[in-house]
Amino acid sequence: MDTATLAAGFTPIPKRIGRLLELAYNLWWSWHPEATALYQEIDAELWEEIYHNPVRFLREVRQVDLDKVAQSAEFLRLYHKIMADFDAYQVFDRTWFAQTYPDLADRRIAYFSAEFGLHESLPIYSGGLGILSGDHIKEASDLGLPLIGVGFLYPQGYFKQVITAEGNQEAIYQKVRFSEVPALPAFDANGKEVVVSVGLPGRRVYAKVWRIQVGNVSLFLMDTDIHPNNPNDRELSARLYGGDQEMRLAQEMVLGIGGVRALRRLGHIPAIYHMNEGHSAFMVLERMREYVQAGSSFDEAAARVKATSVFTTHTPVPAGHDAFPFPMMEKFFAGFWEQLGISKEQFLELARHDQNWGPTFSMTVLGLRLAAKRNGVSKLHGEVSRRMWHWLWPERKPEQAPISYVTNGIHTESWLAPELKAAFDDEMGPDWVLNIDDAQMWQAIDRISDEKLWRLRNMVRARMLNFVRMRIRHRLARMGADQGQLDTTFQLLNNNALTIGFARRFATYKRGTLLFTDVERLKRIIHTTGRPVQFIFAGKAHPRDEPGKALIREIYHRSFEAGLAGHIVFVEDYDINVGRHLVSGVDVWLNTPRRPYEASGTSGQKAGTNGIPNLSISDGWWPEAYDGANGWVIGTDEEPDDHRDAGYLYDLLEKEVVPRFYNRNEQGIPEGWVAMMRQSIKTVAPQFSMSRMLKEYSRELYVPLLQNE
Repeated sequence: MDTATLAAGFTPIPKRIGRLLELAYNLWWSWHPEATALYQEIDAELWEEIYHNPVRFLREVRQVDLDKVAQSAEFLRLYHKIMADFDAYQVFDRTWFAQTYPDLADRRIAYFSAEFGLHESLPIYSGGLGILSGDHIKEASDLGLPLIGVGFLYPQGYFKQVITAEGNQEAIYQKVRFSEVPALPAFDANGKEVVVSVGLPGRRVYAKVWRIQVGNVSLFLMDTDIHPNNPNDRELSARLYGGDQEMRLAQEMVLGIGGVRALRRLGHIPAIYHMNEGHSAFMVLERMREYVQAGSSFDEAAARVKATSVFTTHTPVPAGHDAFPFPMMEKFFAGFWEQLGISKEQFLELARHDQNWGPTFSMTVLGLRLAAKRNGVSKLHGEVSRRMWHWLWPERKPEQAPISYVTNGIHTESWLAPELKAAFDDEMGPDWVLNIDDAQMWQAIDRISDEKLWRLRNMVRARMLNFVRMRIRHRLARMGADQGQLDTTFQLLNNNALTIGFARRFATYKRGTLLFTDVERLKRIIHTTGRPVQFIFAGKAHPRDEPGKALIREIYHRSFEAGLAGHIVFVEDYDINVGRHLVSGVDVWLNTPRRPYEASGTSGQKAGTNGIPNLSISDGWWPEAYDGANGWVIGTDEEPDDHRDAGYLYDLLEKEVVPRFYNRNEQGIPEGWVAMMRQSIKTVAPQFSMSRMLKEYSRELYVPLLQNE
């Protein structure tokens, strides 16, 4: 990176700390709190105001503040240590992949996803899929996988959620300024900015390619908001999951077809391609077109593409799988089938999925048919997916459909409370992050005293509650509250009360209001003498999901209801920052989906790694994790029933959760609760880490294809 070229427009940085700009353009800082502390140390108020974005920070920081820290011996000591760590990370050659597969280190893996959730300063993600993709990229860097990412850079990001005084969700879109985020134009071998094009009906749409550096992994994102695109096409990549079905189809053509073309312009010919969900499945069509145009037959091209493709399906909800009507496909792909050397009918049959309203071109079917390796994202989801798609392999029994599973995991360092990270460093040494999936290593948690673990829990809870109070205070100020109303936020919530968190996308199958099935019983639980309970909710509904928005509205109104007010709060604008505070700061993580619609879920894994027991329906990842001592299962594996499941939830709260939290010894420590915290860390941290997940992807999906290629 030429920092001299970059420096235009930034506050001049003293030479002694000049590499702050270089650091700002590598997302490595996002999972190293000590690196973000550098910027915070310069101007803590500005750091919060610009929402933890070091690029914008260096544009707006005052010269006098930079000069001051450049003269501080303590700041310089911290600066040099962090830059030394940053340099060591980038040249570290004893990574897991390099040591395990030394002969494959130069074979690229292209990872395509519609969204990447890397940090709150880059709002180009909507939820779980994006967060998983972001964690995938970070861990690939940590483990040394030869991976590159491909996706969209949405100039308007995902929406900012505003809750009105009536409890209605409003979606506010704010355009991301590329000069203020850690994204740079991507250049080809000749030093020219990379722009690719894709044919749409009656025109071509152009996409500029941007690069985001995530540790040692490059992420390339396409942006159609450029000249000479027409206004509608400039909107293609403006909003994540926006517009009608034709816009969705156009977006996915740019992602899949344009993504392959972008890699070629950048000089990359990956050995294998990973489609993270069906959004990018058009890549297989473009890759087959390349082979056919180079002289292969269609069957030869299809075989070569299939042998080098991985497809991951993420949802057991039928509506979650993109499928386009045949007439729409004929309109958008007119002429494409000739370039493949097949007829229109053969082209449409590649991904035919008959629906009640007629035949459709299913992105999931396309991905499943043209990938040699296919997987769901938990053991249960693998079973559901095999039943769901077994008709593609009629010669096999449903349970033998060739769809495996790799249970999701989390990028531990991105979600671990700094206080716990310091405790783990003390007990296991700073290199524990190189062996996160080593279950034996985590037995060292037993050496941390009950007193210390409980003290840490109280500290992190208090910090989280202060964060929640400030979010609520800012919302009230925006709505014109007077000083008296603002001051009441300081008394909101109890630092010592059992605090239960529920934060996720608000879709109806996640049953965000199950807790309120029997409100009078809930009030009795909340107000048990000497045993107060409080609940923190957060989450967004899709802008067009009216039932999901109604759930948010109900929770908001419940938070003012007599007997619930002060014990129920809703935190608006759920994002990575809010999530990071909640998954580390609450005492219990609540999850109530209708089984088996939760494909995996990772928020509970983040909580569990922070020593927070899960209180969850037996769905997604939880059946693989629950051992009777690390949390609770709500109900059984029987068909979901809202009233019955709510009863199970109330029973657990009354008889097990609340009593265990408040049963204290003479020192005021809940020994049974701390034992459950300890067990949660030991069981969840290694097994449900992104480290374990990516090693499994490598062994079972990537490497077999790399070795056969």
